[in-house]
Amino acid sequence: MRQHSSIPVAAAIFVAIVLASVASAQAPTLQEQLIAQYKLVKMGSDTSGYSVIDKGTLLEIKKGGILGVPYGDNNVPACHYENGTVKGPSGVAMLGRKSIMGKFGKEQTTHLFASGDKVYPMKVEVNVAKDTVSLGIVACDTCNKTDPPTYNKAQVVFQFPKGSLANANAGSVEDTIGQLLAVTDESQDQAQDQGQQGGQQDQGGGQGGGQGGGQAGGGQQDQQQAPAEINLGMTMGEVESALGKPDKKVNLGAKQIYYYKDMKVTFKDGKVSDVQ
Repeated sequence: MRQHSSIPVAAAIFVAIVLASVASAQAPTLQEQLIAQYKLVKMGSDTSGYSVIDKGTLLEIKKGGILGVPYGDNNVPACHYENGTVKGPSGVAMLGRKSIMGKFGKEQTTHLFASGDKVYPMKVEVNVAKDTVSLGIVACDTCNKTDPPTYNKAQVVFQFPKGSLANANAGSVEDTIGQLLAVTDESQDQAQDQGQQGGQQDQGGGQGGGQGGGQAGGGQQDQQQAPAEINLGMTMGEVESALGKPDKKVNLGAKQIYYYKDMKVTFKDGKVSDVQ
């Protein structure tokens, strides 16, 4: 009897392990969630120098003290952000950089980003063991009116309390990052402009018919323009009524993200907090 009773128990344990494995495989990691929130910039180069191929999420630096270097430099000193304070690279790190640059016959060149400067994210890395999130950033020279462009870049390491990242949600991590690198209104406006341009193209196609078709198209234009207006504070139901069901949903606890073909809508506590 004892041997037979152990079989259901073993089977139940096996099923629990399989279900736990499936759940963990489907759940996105913190790094994947953050990459979904921050669109990374794509850079390219030719004989004239470096350039932005595909814009990323536009971020505004809220506090000064981030030290950058020219885009072509491989040795990027890390700045740290902890408890609301920006800490620049250590003196040892800067001496090491100066020594490396000297070996290649180059002068040490650095740039101190100012509050209000605009940058793009280049890379996002999460180290749960060290409770750090690292963001590589590069200057948006057209936004900062830097001429000639330099595309200075930097690395910022966000230090979180010990053991906190293991169970942290992306929303709380983004709030901390936003204290130093905040998503700008320009990113939201750009997404809205793209949506309006797509609507105008659809309207132009409707005008190809006769006068009656143009009048019918005018009614369709009014219907298309109204739902395209997404405002801060709208509920999920209101957004779905305006845009329809999203292509993908990401649930981050207090924060949810709806992905549409040309738009990403972020909700906090069930209301729109950002549109890209």
